[in-house]
Amino acid sequence: MSKALQPFAQMSPGGNLSAYIQSANSIPVLTADEERELAESLYYDDDVDAARKLVMAHLRFVVHIARSYSGYGLPQGDLIQEGNIGLMKAVRRFNPEKGVRLVTFAVHWIKAEIHEFILKNWRIVKVATTKAQRKLFFNLRSAKKKLAWLTHDEATAVAKDLGVEVDHVWEMEKRLAAVDASFDGAPDDDEDSSPTSPALYLEDKRNDPAALIIEADETASSTEALSQALIELDDRSRSIIERRWLADKKATLHDLADEYGVSAERIRQLEKNAMKKVKKALDSPS
Repeated sequence: MSKALQPFAQMSPGGNLSAYIQSANSIPVLTADEERELAESLYYDDDVDAARKLVMAHLRFVVHIARSYSGYGLPQGDLIQEGNIGLMKAVRRFNPEKGVRLVTFAVHWIKAEIHEFILKNWRIVKVATTKAQRKLFFNLRSAKKKLAWLTHDEATAVAKDLGVEVDHVWEMEKRLAAVDASFDGAPDDDEDSSPTSPALYLEDKRNDPAALIIEADETASSTEALSQALIELDDRSRSIIERRWLADKKATLHDLADEYGVSAERIRQLEKNAMKKVKKALDSPS
């Protein structure tokens, strides 16, 4: 990591993960022009403050990606922290002349750091992590030498002898029956008969993080542009658009006509003209 980005190495979700995520989500998303200006300042002038702003504005996206790797027995805060390291590496290497948004470029680096962390820290089966589990593990392991799968009566007897819940006995029996597997699978595995290696299902493929992040970025930019376009309308036109299109309970032309003391056709004309202005503002380059 370059010296320019070393100050950001201290950024961490810390102990209060909810507060961290709330703070990350409160940082405004950069427009394309803002992002390019900051990226050029960093790329050409090594502007550390520009790097900081780029990193901070994309922390929410790291959180989003890290959530797709839940379920592996690793703290969410640690996954986010590793993703932040990947983000900082991406910011350092980002070339604004390539014509892509930073979030598109950074996804690879964020996921690479998270993958590396999972590979170093994740075991498929954690057999016993507490004192009670260790006691149950050794006692049940000894009993299993002369028993097949436990019947309900046998599990109840073991639970009574060890002073634990029956459910804990069932869970430990499952753990004893499980085995660790190679992350990538053995080189000579038969693809048709061998179990799927973890490398093939590490990610949550139900949603593509890159696509979701880009969509969120575009949605934020569109929302900001719409708000600005509405501000530029006169009060009556803005009220008509908001109540006709944006309110939970939409007003009818006749409702507004009665309120403003004009015909429904006049309200329709005002609405049409206002929509043209809004569309023109949204189509104009930022």
